[in-house]
Amino acid sequence: MTHPKEYKLARRSSPDSRVYQKVTAADANWTHLNFEARLMQEGETWSGDTGANEYVFVLLSGNYSVTTNRGSWKTINGRKGVFSGIAHTLYLPRHTSFSLVAESEWLDIAAGWCPSAHDFPARFKKPEEVAIEIRGGDNATRQINSLAEPGFGCSNIVAVEVYTPSGNWSSFPAHKHDERKLAPDGTLIEAALEEFYFYKIDQEQGYAIQQVYTEDGSLNELMQLRNNDIVMVPRGYHPVVAGHGYNCYYLNFLAGSDQSLANTPDPVHEWIFNSWKGKDPRIPMVTAEMNKQ
Repeated sequence: MTHPKEYKLARRSSPDSRVYQKVTAADANWTHLNFEARLMQEGETWSGDTGANEYVFVLLSGNYSVTTNRGSWKTINGRKGVFSGIAHTLYLPRHTSFSLVAESEWLDIAAGWCPSAHDFPARFKKPEEVAIEIRGGDNATRQINSLAEPGFGCSNIVAVEVYTPSGNWSSFPAHKHDERKLAPDGTLIEAALEEFYFYKIDQEQGYAIQQVYTEDGSLNELMQLRNNDIVMVPRGYHPVVAGHGYNCYYLNFLAGSDQSLANTPDPVHEWIFNSWKGKDPRIPMVTAEMNKQ
């Protein structure tokens, strides 16, 4: 199955053996957003410098310690996997050197970064500080964990993790954020954002389905996503459904015109917002308490 480059489904690894998924802004043919995920053995080190970018590191599983020129931090209750708790989140502003060391047998960690025009304090956000939102209803109920949410204290990047139970719809009714729109009073209605969807499925053979489409029909892509796949979404509507029998996790990084999640729902399906009768009792799927077990 082939996909237009700007919506490609990436299933490739970096030349660095520790990096099992990586897509740069140059790869994506866009302006802002970069992503990578690393699997590191205990004692291995990831050293670097943020340069002109701001970084958000999201702990997928394991534990790490990190030393930077802006402070040092260490996780002590890193989750065993994305379905076993909530992420630790580390934000590093531009011009920050860092040395991150795996402190567990295996460390699975992701990072998103984008150019930054301003300086902000480094921040280490623990699972118990993460706000949980239960969004949608009926079989479109899902859980959103705010990692670097709008108003977080950064220049441009946004990061959230989303849990969708078996058979449920997510990012639905579908929305888009590909053009900047303001209300007459200057309120932001829609931001122009690039976005990554990075997937984890709770069973190796499991999958989710994602569609990316535009209102005029010039784009209409349907993709099957498996563990560690990534989808790039710079425009169009982009709903997701978890395969029956398989719980779905995805990590969203976004960056663009604003540090915002302002979007426009597909008007054809907007009526669904008022149709739900209740919430799926399987949500929330994860809590900060699970990190301590």
